[in-house]
Amino acid sequence: MQFIKAHAYGNDFLYVRADAVPAATALEAFARELCDRHTGVGADGLILYDPIAGGASMRLWNADGSRSEVSGNGVRGLAALLLREPQHGGAALTIQTDAGAKTLTFQGESSGRPVFCAAMGQPTAIRQVRTEAGGESLELAVLNMGNPQCVLLGALPDENRFRRIGAALEHHPLFPDGTNVEFAHVDARDRVSILIWERGVGPTSSSGTGSCAALVSGSSAADRKLVKVLRCLSLGRDGTRRTSTAFASPSVPLR
Repeated sequence: MQFIKAHAYGNDFLYVRADAVPAATALEAFARELCDRHTGVGADGLILYDPIAGGASMRLWNADGSRSEVSGNGVRGLAALLLREPQHGGAALTIQTDAGAKTLTFQGESSGRPVFCAAMGQPTAIRQVRTEAGGESLELAVLNMGNPQCVLLGALPDENRFRRIGAALEHHPLFPDGTNVEFAHVDARDRVSILIWERGVGPTSSSGTGSCAALVSGSSAADRKLVKVLRCLSLGRDGTRRTSTAFASPSVPLR
């Protein structure tokens, strides 16, 4: 079986043509086996895709074998893969996901790597919630970016608190399907730093939908309205800083 591994700001995925996987394959176990970083190839998720006119359709499994609706970084990686094929040489591609169609526009190359702007859509179900988790009382911004997101605004936590609160919120009763968790600190009007606990994965270096969720929550905290641009500075657990940029209007594209 052939696969391709790609990452966006360290958020890595394995891409496999759906028609290359035998029909009887237990896909949850298959994803866990491939994504294991010690005994498998290693990745944050597995994406099975089918090329279609104008783009592709995809399904996403997290590293723990659970399903996810969409990944902003995952769709950009798939767009970069499709760009290699002559029939997909246009400026725009459409990726069909379980969270709907996502349009990706090719922006050119940077240091030899393709750059895409992905229109991730409008955030929905935005609300503030106060709850208990990990032994603390927390005020959360809860929303949906095609997948569930939970943002905790304030000073970035140390590693112990990050792991304790992240794991507790991921499986909190408020979120029957689990949730992605972002710890976000508004550094300036145009910049927010985040730490990411990804549903079905744990700590990750970057998240496209999580960056969008931090943009929405952080801009509201900074100015009580959406500002034009927030740069999301994702902090890896090794201290590495990776930057992605999101825009608030008219939808929430991601570069």
